Amino acid sequence: MRSTRRTQNLTRAGVVTAATALATLASLAPAGAATEMDGAWAPFSRCPVDAPSMLAADGKTDVAICISSSSDSGSIKMGSSVVPTGRTDLQAGVITHSDGTTTVVPPADGALVAAPAQLPGGLLGLMCPSDIPLVTDICRQLTDVNLNRVTAKVQSVNTPTDFKLLAGVTQGQPIISLPVRIKLENPFLGDKCYIGSSSNPIVLRPQNTSAPAVKQQRFNPDGTLNSTGVLNQLSILGANQGDSTYAVPGANGCGLLGALDWAVNLKSGLPSASGGNSLALNSTSTYVAAFASPSSVVPNEGKLLSQYWHEGVK
Repeated sequence: MRSTRRTQNLTRAGVVTAATALATLASLAPAGAATEMDGAWAPFSRCPVDAPSMLAADGKTDVAICISSSSDSGSIKMGSSVVPTGRTDLQAGVITHSDGTTTVVPPADGALVAAPAQLPGGLLGLMCPSDIPLVTDICRQLTDVNLNRVTAKVQSVNTPTDFKLLAGVTQGQPIISLPVRIKLENPFLGDKCYIGSSSNPIVLRPQNTSAPAVKQQRFNPDGTLNSTGVLNQLSILGANQGDSTYAVPGANGCGLLGALDWAVNLKSGLPSASGGNSLALNSTSTYVAAFASPSSVVPNEGKLLSQYWHEGVK
């Protein structure tokens, strides 16, 4: 009997220990993939606070902050084609240096995550009509709605640059340089059809085209609001953003061995030089999280930002 009870007690102890370990691991889950956050931390679900360059920030020569900007709708014009954007979520860490420059640190899954959207007109609008036999044959088959449907998704590539916080609270100045590509998905186009690439991206430089509402509030490490909290959240809300300076390269990887690249390019007017394209993001919500006084946490500013972010995890 004693042996049985001892075994049961050891089993219970093992379960408790395992549960405690799992809870600890969960609380220390790396920032990168979206994580549910509490309170004032909520907009910063993908801030890469555990990136080595963020952790190394000392609060004096280098200061680490989290940024987040989202829009529920918008569009990106490329030549003669207009692609709607699904909900966009731009998040990154930013290290501000003592010389006034910045370094953007993207999350592991990329700075920009966007929901897919349906291309108006589908493949009929993208390639048809055409007097080229191959394309004409495809156009004849597009009476099936599933064959005609084209899903477009804006994807982040490479690392954003040139972040300017002051531009985010004013109008008419580029806020960030964001390299992207557009993925087009359709049974005929295949799953490797892109406009733009890592080696030749579309570089968006969004700026506020209307005035935002700006507010500051202090908060505690766990995300609860506190007028004397050690952290500060800057919210920049309601501004429309746009850009008409970017160039758009030609399509690549569309159809078997890229056989339909030229058809997409011909109908869409690609490549398209700067001035022939435009971006519109509607009613953006932008947030910045930082220490209210970075000098008070020298030389551990980056490490403490990471620790406090993890305290804000739900």
